[in-house]
Amino acid sequence: MNKDTLISVAGAGGFIGGALIADLRKQGFTRLRAADQKPFNEWYQKFDDVENLQLDLAGREACQKACDGAHTVYNLAADMGGMGFIENNKALCMLSVLINTHMLMAAKQAGTERFFYASSACVYNADKQKTYDVPALKEADAYPAMPEDGYGWEKLFSERMCRHFREDFGIKTRTARYHNVYGPYGTWDGGREKAPAAICRKVAQAKLSGVHNIEIWGTGDQTRSFMYIDDCVYGTQMLTNSDYVEPINIGSAEMVSINQLVDIAEDIAGIKLKRAYNLGAPKGVNGRSSDNTLIKNEFHWEPSTRLRDGLEITYRWIFDEMTQGRASL
Repeated sequence: MNKDTLISVAGAGGFIGGALIADLRKQGFTRLRAADQKPFNEWYQKFDDVENLQLDLAGREACQKACDGAHTVYNLAADMGGMGFIENNKALCMLSVLINTHMLMAAKQAGTERFFYASSACVYNADKQKTYDVPALKEADAYPAMPEDGYGWEKLFSERMCRHFREDFGIKTRTARYHNVYGPYGTWDGGREKAPAAICRKVAQAKLSGVHNIEIWGTGDQTRSFMYIDDCVYGTQMLTNSDYVEPINIGSAEMVSINQLVDIAEDIAGIKLKRAYNLGAPKGVNGRSSDNTLIKNEFHWEPSTRLRDGLEITYRWIFDEMTQGRASL
């Protein structure tokens, strides 16, 4: 695209949206619009040379403002968080369907050419995620449908809406199924944080306090793959600008248990902690990771940042935030 093409990012005050805006700026794009419902002082990354809009994108008029004149729209906006949030806020997660519905309607009205939707690995059939050593999830595993209750159902429904807006109205919709994105400039406390950030915070708290204990949700044997933010941002743009139309995994294939994730964070911090397991806490499915066969075949690429490398950057950033007395936004 030309560098003066108008690109609009919904959810730009959040973790992934802020990183995407930052990357587009580095590439030299000069007409960027960033929209989010949060007050500007709560955005993770905000840039003065970007058109920043505080908008509640659940409403149609707000979405029209976000999409007006935009060639490409990235919809990263959603009411979501880690497992502790989505298991206890199913109705709020479902209401995010208003955002994607109104964003698609507004994009159609605005003549938007390309529309990216951020879906999730939570769309996958729960029966395929019952054991810790499950095979990696391939795109076909979303059907027959049995997604994560609440959040996963909303994501799967919105995927279908993107499909039909493409088929019926000609908008070039692209859908990525993200697998556990982590990195700096994201939520690390307050109840919406995901496992990598939560573990980094707990390990940093233990190091700073001298109380070398940590609580782990579940048995710690549940397995996941975690994708570093730089890989997410690259893969998102690669998919959006491509001719590939079906939902596709964007996630790391490096599967680890939560206990192994704690091992890595402890090694980075240089401490060893006594572990207490909260078996009554939200823990999600037993096993989930990304099968990257399709993305490698189609794009000759896959997320490749080693978990150890990405987690070290994330831990150092969270540790600095804590030592400087800054709370999560």
